[in-house]
Amino acid sequence: MTLRLPLPGGGLDTYQPRSAPRTGVATGPAALSLTSRTVFAAAHVVADPYADVPPDRAAVDWDGTLAFRRHLWAHGLGVAEAMDTAQRGMGLDWAGAAELIRRSAAEAKAVGGRIACGVGTDQLTATDAASGAGLDAVRAAYEEQLALVEDTGAQAVLMASRALAAAARTPDDYLSLYGDLLRQAAEPVVLHWLGPMFDPQLAGYWGDSDLDVATETFLQVVAEHPDKVDGVKISLLDAGREIALRRRLPSTVRCYTGDDFHYPELIAGDGRHFSHALLGAFDPLAPLAAEAVAVLDTGDIPGFREVLDPTVELSRHLFEAPTRFYKTGVVLLAWLAGHQSHFTMVGGLQSARPLPHLARAYRLADELGLFPDPPLAERRMRSLLEVYGVPQ
Repeated sequence: MTLRLPLPGGGLDTYQPRSAPRTGVATGPAALSLTSRTVFAAAHVVADPYADVPPDRAAVDWDGTLAFRRHLWAHGLGVAEAMDTAQRGMGLDWAGAAELIRRSAAEAKAVGGRIACGVGTDQLTATDAASGAGLDAVRAAYEEQLALVEDTGAQAVLMASRALAAAARTPDDYLSLYGDLLRQAAEPVVLHWLGPMFDPQLAGYWGDSDLDVATETFLQVVAEHPDKVDGVKISLLDAGREIALRRRLPSTVRCYTGDDFHYPELIAGDGRHFSHALLGAFDPLAPLAAEAVAVLDTGDIPGFREVLDPTVELSRHLFEAPTRFYKTGVVLLAWLAGHQSHFTMVGGLQSARPLPHLARAYRLADELGLFPDPPLAERRMRSLLEVYGVPQ
């Protein structure tokens, strides 16, 4: 059977899907032994397709959402929960995120999986920000979320805050607020720097639109509180900047790459320094990411690159501009892979990418052997094409 896939410039291309899955790394308890790098997959949420709710309200399929996290843990990956991949600020509000954190943290305890959870300020609405919610309100929002995450026993990831970007006037505002939060943190946290390509409202974060100046403020926060910073997550899609930054970190502070364009070389390292990983791309790429890091655990860097390098084309496609809509491709691949029964998203975000983009995501994933049941993926992709009116 072949599929006729739409091309970006118009027209159709005939594609022959693979008939058998790629054999890869084992899953289950024996797989929970990745040692050379700490690797988190930022996980998506599974929407409830039957919920009769307006687009501005999130309805989550909790069983499907938790099942996907068990899939990630079974491959030996940690779960980065309630991050931007879970549609924080793009369909999932704080009430939904809080419930997600509670449920996922409890599931992590039950199965022995590693989990870190996003701490933000999304209790503050767009109206709050527009009306000039001050730094005290931002601090209180962060503190509420930090307390909840720590109460669950999960590690905290201090996410970049739209409200802070709107309220802060100088780098000192960032230094003061982050300093207060780090002094309160019971355990070391991950500091998360998300660039404006992921969220335009975060432009000028750390008090300056010049990234060199912003980097100095960011590193000052780390330098003043090294005992409270487990690591930093850098999502700027700039490998050179990440490499320069990680060389300046204290030896006890990890660098978690969030660069979905250059992760193989950043994780492999340069012989002296390397990055760990906290990546949205590892949501769909979990089996191959786990296989690659298992190879890296043996010291085989070329073997690691041989497994992971071919995934970059798919990741770059998923994260192409406008980057913030990468979640659509992530959920498409979860559906095609059989991890959920439908292709719907919180807030209707399944419509955020055009059909040629989705078709190419399918093709690249199939060529990688990413689908555990290729005939199922083919049938589901065929049904989507038919809904769009593409003749088969």
